[in-house]
Amino acid sequence: MREEEKKRTSQQSKVHKLFRKRWIFPAIYLASAAIILTAVLWFQANGNSNLSEDAKDRYGQDGTAYTEDAMEVNASLENLKMPLVNDKDAVVKKPFYDDQASKKQQEAALVFYNNTYHPNTGIDLAVEGDKSFDVTAAASGTVTKAEKDPLLGFVIEVDHKDGLVTQYQSLDGATVEVGDVVKQGQVLAKAGKSLYNQEANNHVHFEVRKDGVAMNPSDYFGKSVSSIKEVKAAEVTEPTTADEPSKGEEPSKDKEESKQEDKTGDEAPKAPEKKEQSADELKSNA
Repeated sequence: MREEEKKRTSQQSKVHKLFRKRWIFPAIYLASAAIILTAVLWFQANGNSNLSEDAKDRYGQDGTAYTEDAMEVNASLENLKMPLVNDKDAVVKKPFYDDQASKKQQEAALVFYNNTYHPNTGIDLAVEGDKSFDVTAAASGTVTKAEKDPLLGFVIEVDHKDGLVTQYQSLDGATVEVGDVVKQGQVLAKAGKSLYNQEANNHVHFEVRKDGVAMNPSDYFGKSVSSIKEVKAAEVTEPTTADEPSKGEEPSKDKEESKQEDKTGDEAPKAPEKKEQSADELKSNA
């Protein structure tokens, strides 16, 4: 028993001697600070790496959360793109009808449906070989329409705010729903066919509208979305749409022919006198 007491006494005395040394407490403090700092750094490194993909989309590199305002600013800085993965693969099947274009260009931009010519209010795009392809969002925005139309095929509409809207027609189904927020380049659907423009086969009819007025998409590809939003409706040439058929409804032949007979001027092609000639030119241009 005495030997054990001696051992305990000697150990306690060694500890007391150790704590009497001046460097022991600073060393303990430094060691504790090092351990705490190491734990904090490890937690930060592993915490960031374990963030889910959705969380990464919501947070920046500095850890601050993105707001809706920040997303809108980023969307406005985008440049309008063609609605397909690779712009170089695009083939224009039918251009936009421009009132200021030449007579030949106007005839190439007419869609023949129900024995009547209709001005094209957008641009019809396809790829070589008439194959189906992925249709992508030309700019970021919110889906406001995603429905099937018996005449136009599936129709998707994306709102970019400030009166700017893009529309995609002649689609084979849709991968998005109303209310979805889509990013530029995101796949919306597959290109398909429509009864309205059967000659184009697999294609996407793409429209750009500002305050409800159709704009020529070809004039704005590559331009910033913010600059397009600044365009006033009065500055945009709206093609004649009196003969454009309503969704899901075939227009009356007599009504359309009577409207076209009332048109005057050299710039607009006349029907039905030039139907055969225009049809041949449309086929050659397609």
